[in-house]
Amino acid sequence: MALIKKAVKGMKDVMPKEMEIRSYVQKLIRETYKGYGFTQIETPCVEHIENLSSKQGGENEKLIFKILKRGNKLDLAGAAAEADLVDSGLRYDLTVPLSRYYAEHASELPTPFKALQMGNVWRADQPQRGRFRQFMQCDIDILGEAGNLAEIELILATTALLGKLGFKNFNIRINDRRMLKAMAAYAGFAEADYDSIFIILDKMDKIGTDGVKQELVTAGYDAACVEKYMGLFDGLQGRNGEEAFAFLAEKMGEALPEACRTNLSEIFSGVNAAKSADFTLLFDPTLVRGMSYYTGTIFEVELKEFGSSCGGGGRYDEMIGRFTGQNTPACGFSIGFERIITILLEQGFTVPEEGGRIALLVEKGMPQEQVNEVFGQAEALRREGNTVLMARMAKNKKFQKEQLAADGYTEIKEFFKK
Repeated sequence: MALIKKAVKGMKDVMPKEMEIRSYVQKLIRETYKGYGFTQIETPCVEHIENLSSKQGGENEKLIFKILKRGNKLDLAGAAAEADLVDSGLRYDLTVPLSRYYAEHASELPTPFKALQMGNVWRADQPQRGRFRQFMQCDIDILGEAGNLAEIELILATTALLGKLGFKNFNIRINDRRMLKAMAAYAGFAEADYDSIFIILDKMDKIGTDGVKQELVTAGYDAACVEKYMGLFDGLQGRNGEEAFAFLAEKMGEALPEACRTNLSEIFSGVNAAKSADFTLLFDPTLVRGMSYYTGTIFEVELKEFGSSCGGGGRYDEMIGRFTGQNTPACGFSIGFERIITILLEQGFTVPEEGGRIALLVEKGMPQEQVNEVFGQAEALRREGNTVLMARMAKNKKFQKEQLAADGYTEIKEFFKK
């Protein structure tokens, strides 16, 4: 059987240039988030299948890479159902493992606990540009903080990082799942239909208000309810922040929970008072976020210049309670690490160098005593903070130098036999 050189579909080999950028971004993430009091942790890439399929991961639960039982636990002949064969799977995100981690170790952790996670996750998705089956996620979460101090800190830390990476004039879209439900209830929809309605509403940026209205009617929802519902969104055109909240309060009256309006207003106030990056915080009543575990505030990063989002998150106060029987306030923000790396590569981003990049080339056949002298020079240059590559001269020196220049070596020194 012939061996296969290509990586498995949906996964990729990382070349040195990209790896250098990935390492730099990870270093910047650690430094930036550490400044906001986040502590890095790590969870296993394999999770119990019961945790991964607990109806908390939305559509991702259909994309689990499942792992067969091992050893004498695996009975292929006697298996009657999948549960007889599978007991674990590769994690599809970092939030479910974090919830299990906190449920297990809460007594050993501070309150609130500010966690940073970076690690690969796996989804059996259809690969396409910028979408892989193995990819890195980067999450920050605050556990044990019930107030919106958590949301404000998460937004400030994430936007500070994006600013350091050179992103400007982007948007943070924000909404509240409780407000989404209140608007649907005001229109007269049954609570059992909310999730289906929100799936259609989530298409607003692609098909517009008329398209959403048509899909709701086609799906069989009462035309009067649809008209009343869409009237709220029509009236929000051109409004943001307090102006938008005021419109909804006037329109919906007591149907709009005052806690939602207060929560979002305070987040706007806190973020705008302290932000360090060039971005705009926007209230977006059409923002849904797909995960069913969100219970309150939700947010998403919109990179207008690149026509895409690159991260999001929200409050999930009930997930940890699924493990412990007692709900714990929790809120998290995940940046699209792979999307950011793709953009930086497309822009020709180069990692800032603190020192020089110097290549020392020694002639083949040079006596060891002379080679040792060059080693000594290389070490001296490294102590000065330079990146130094030492290598033998190639037969094609022109091509070798071109390669070194492409790798960022700005100074090339040649050493010949004496």
